[in-house]
Amino acid sequence: MTSEQRFRVGLLGHGTVGSAFADLLPRRADQITALTGMRPELTGVLTTSRGTFAEVVENADLVVELIGGLEPAREYALAAMRAGKHVVTANKQLLSHHGEALWAAARENGVQLRFEAAVAGVVPVIRVLQETLAGAHVERVTGIVNGTTNFILTQMAQTGATYAAALAEAQQLGYAESDPTDDVTGRDAAAKMAILARLAFDTPVHIDQVAYEGIERITPEDLQYADDLGLGLKLIGTAERVGEGIAVAVHPAFLYDGHPLASVNGPFNAVTIESPDITEITLSGPGAGGPETASAVLGDLVSAMIPPASTPEPAATLPVFADVESSFYLHLEVADRPGVLAQVAQLLGLQGASVRSVVQKGLGDNARLVMVVHPLLESRFYAAVELISGLDFVRSKPRAIRVIEEEYQ
Repeated sequence: MTSEQRFRVGLLGHGTVGSAFADLLPRRADQITALTGMRPELTGVLTTSRGTFAEVVENADLVVELIGGLEPAREYALAAMRAGKHVVTANKQLLSHHGEALWAAARENGVQLRFEAAVAGVVPVIRVLQETLAGAHVERVTGIVNGTTNFILTQMAQTGATYAAALAEAQQLGYAESDPTDDVTGRDAAAKMAILARLAFDTPVHIDQVAYEGIERITPEDLQYADDLGLGLKLIGTAERVGEGIAVAVHPAFLYDGHPLASVNGPFNAVTIESPDITEITLSGPGAGGPETASAVLGDLVSAMIPPASTPEPAATLPVFADVESSFYLHLEVADRPGVLAQVAQLLGLQGASVRSVVQKGLGDNARLVMVVHPLLESRFYAAVELISGLDFVRSKPRAIRVIEEEYQ
């Protein structure tokens, strides 16, 4: 076999995903050779105790970055591309912080920067946005892009478990890290939505422009009342066009049964893409795991071996808005007195909010009032909540969760 027939692969990181990739590559080498005419070979691995970056890059045509974090991952990726090497990464934090600099380096050096595994694991949403829907005018991308939180919420809904108990089970099963902070606070999903927004709308989006909140305050009670209202709860990432700009956010949201993401349970991920040209499509599958993520990395490697153009420079810089319209679920612990609902409805009405549905449970000082309000600007809704929280019959801080009203047939 001549040197021209080899395709040399350097690997940075040998953890869960890195080791799974190192195992998968030789097992798929024959198929890749038949497809591309080149045989991929792992020619170097960098770990904390093995190899050097310089050696790995020098002996590679493509570098796979699976060390995670911002540094030295950024430095390594830039150095590899400046040395004329393709780069494949699964690092969503890296791309959500430094994506524009990295994509620019790929263009300037005529190499590929591939990152399918950075969002939703094996679900091919990056490739669909970059290639299949490259000519479509995307209006909105909505996703369950964190399997840890989806598993926790599924367990809470199906078994009545508390948040703490469901998180402990997720950790025991390997769906959650020992430190799950990035997952449960929504930051992991925010990084992924920044990347999806960049591709969907062809405009720079940094993670700091993504408003996010997590699931730590969700209670089994919320899920019970939601079931009475015909709703299910998910941690939802949304990127959408708003006027002349865009809005990107991650937050818990209730969905009606007709929404394509409503039935996505457990550690699975799913992304819905909406466009006038296609109506909507939904992609779903495992969102995490060593073998699954390694498969997405391997797919990127094959794509880089038969390279199309790299991620282009943004066509425009659109403003990113934080105050957008939404429906909301509102949970109030109240003393059951005459006129309670009327006063709450009056304060909502002062901000332009109207009530879609109401459930009341309990009597006396243990009453609970749960409602869904029709869409209004987030700032106006929370202004009403602030007024409501000051009423003397409200016994604790109100809880509010967004509701996504769209349903599809």
